[in-house]
Amino acid sequence: MDTKNLIPFLAMPLLLIAVEIGALLLSLPVQASGVVAFEDPTSMENPIIFIAIMLAFTAFILILIRYDMKRVIAAVIGISIFLTFIYIFMAIMYSLMGATDLATVIVFVLSILATVLLYKYPEWYVIDALGILIGAGVAAIFGASLEVLPVIILLILLAVYDAISVYKTKHMITLAEGVMDLKTPILFVIPKRRDYSFIKEGIGKIADGGERSAFIIGMGDMIMPSILVVSANIFLQGWKLGGMINLPALGAILGSLAGLVVLVTLAPPLCRLLL
Repeated sequence: MDTKNLIPFLAMPLLLIAVEIGALLLSLPVQASGVVAFEDPTSMENPIIFIAIMLAFTAFILILIRYDMKRVIAAVIGISIFLTFIYIFMAIMYSLMGATDLATVIVFVLSILATVLLYKYPEWYVIDALGILIGAGVAAIFGASLEVLPVIILLILLAVYDAISVYKTKHMITLAEGVMDLKTPILFVIPKRRDYSFIKEGIGKIADGGERSAFIIGMGDMIMPSILVVSANIFLQGWKLGGMINLPALGAILGSLAGLVVLVTLAPPLCRLLL
């Protein structure tokens, strides 16, 4: 691998580590504020509910792509991002100030500003910076809402679903292509050139020589392993390194890094979209 591709390739695990560390830090205000996705973290129904919601949302987006309803897709994704920011900032502000009116106002102001910035100036470094916040926040909320066994079941179900959706039905590739065409800021963008601009070129721009001018990787690839990291750190007992992370969570981080390497090197159909 040449230097042009090596540096972005190395940036991917760094982004994953940033999301995982951010998720561990945000798990503290998430727990303190009580912002959780499921009331019972031990319930084995939670992974099924998660998958069902994801499938319904995926089907809805695919229908919109089929009928070329680009504005509706952009609006749905924009609203989803805004609501995600609300939950993240709510966890932070409520843990600091309590559920006061002032805290609520600050939550909405910050969520609006972050969403507007993401859509009005979607340069790659803005997308990546806010993407780390989104990924860490979502992982913290779900990690604090699911014990380790439900998370493992969820990851197994998602692995099976990914294999079917990428290699058999191929609807995941259709979904990825449709989202990329809209320049929606729900992917991590890693440029290959210093002068690369997501605003001007987008993701689908093909540079001279037949290569994409940037690597991309979906937020889900960063969020899902980070959920396991947070869950292991919260629900598994044990000595914590530096008072922050326990050994099972550290093992989950190392495992996620190994999985990312496998993803970008041994999954040709999807990686043709990513690289």
